[in-house]
Amino acid sequence: MIISASRRTDIPSFYSEWFFQRLKEQYVLVRNPVNPHLISRISLSPDVVDGIVFWTKNPLPMLDRLSELEKYPFYFQFTLTAYGKDIEPNLPSKNTVIIPAFQQLSRRIGKHRVIWRYDPIFFNEVYTMEYHCRYFRVLASKLGAFTEKCTVSFLDPYKSIAKSIQSLKIQAETEKQQYELLQRFSRIAQNAGITIDTCAEPADFSNLGIPHACCIDRQRLERIGQWKLSIGKDPNQRKECGCISSIDIGAYNTCKNGCLYCYANSAPSLVIKNTQNHNPLLPLLFGQIGTNDIVKDRKMKSCREGQMSLFSLPETQ
Repeated sequence: MIISASRRTDIPSFYSEWFFQRLKEQYVLVRNPVNPHLISRISLSPDVVDGIVFWTKNPLPMLDRLSELEKYPFYFQFTLTAYGKDIEPNLPSKNTVIIPAFQQLSRRIGKHRVIWRYDPIFFNEVYTMEYHCRYFRVLASKLGAFTEKCTVSFLDPYKSIAKSIQSLKIQAETEKQQYELLQRFSRIAQNAGITIDTCAEPADFSNLGIPHACCIDRQRLERIGQWKLSIGKDPNQRKECGCISSIDIGAYNTCKNGCLYCYANSAPSLVIKNTQNHNPLLPLLFGQIGTNDIVKDRKMKSCREGQMSLFSLPETQ
C-alpha cells in the first residue's frame, strides 16, 4: 500500500514530530472525513508500506530526520508558486527560505524524489499571464538543477473556497489562455531541463508534449524502491487523475499555511480549533478517541511483486 501524507494538510511543515512518532509506533489513526466517528487504524510497518508520498510547501522541519525514513521508498510533491502573501499568507520568504529548502532537500535525497508543483494557476489583475510566465522562468532557473519535473494545474472553483477567493476577482481563463500559458511554460521548462505534466486537467495538451500527471506515481515508486508494484488507479480520485491507490493519513481543516485557494480548509476557526487539539504523541492528528467512535483495523497488504533485475532498474540521480 502507498501512504499519502497528505493531500488534506501539510504534514512535513506542521506535523513532522507527530509523523515520526507514528512511524516509531508503526500505526496511525485516521478519521473518516465523511463520518468522523469511524476511525481506521492503519499500519505503518515497512512490511506493508510500499512507499510514502509527501505533499508540502515547506519541508524544513523534516530535513534533519530524513534518515528515519530509510526503510521506506518516498518522494515529495513540493508546491512552489509565484503568489505573494495576499494569496499564501503564512508561508515564509520564498527567496530566503522556501527555494533554499527545495534545493537542500534535493541535494539530500536526489532530484528524482522532489517534484515541483506550480499550482493552482489562476488569473486576475495582479496575477496575469505575463506575471506567471515571468516568475515561472525565475523559479525554473533556480530549480532546474534540483528537480526533473513540474506538475501544473488550473484552479478548480470548489464551493469550499468560494468565500475565501471572492475578493481576488479571479478571471476565468479560456481554453486558448490555458493553451498559451502551457505552451510558454513548456518552452521555459525545457530550457531549464524540466518536463511538465498536468494534474487532473480535463483538457488534452499532449500536442504540446505535456501529458497528464500521476502524482502518486507507480513508476516513480518502483524506481525508488527497486521493486515491481501490482497496484491500480485510485478509484476515489477524479477520472482525469492518474494516481495509483493510496491511503491518506491527514485531516481536513488542519493546515496552517492559510492559502486562500485551499480546498482542504473550510473555515479558519476550524483550523484554529483543530490545531489546538493536536498532540504529537497521540495517534490521531488532532483530538482523541471518543465514546461514540468506532475504531477498525484497515485491511492492508504490500503490493510488491518482487525485486527488479539489475538490467531493468532505471538510472537514479
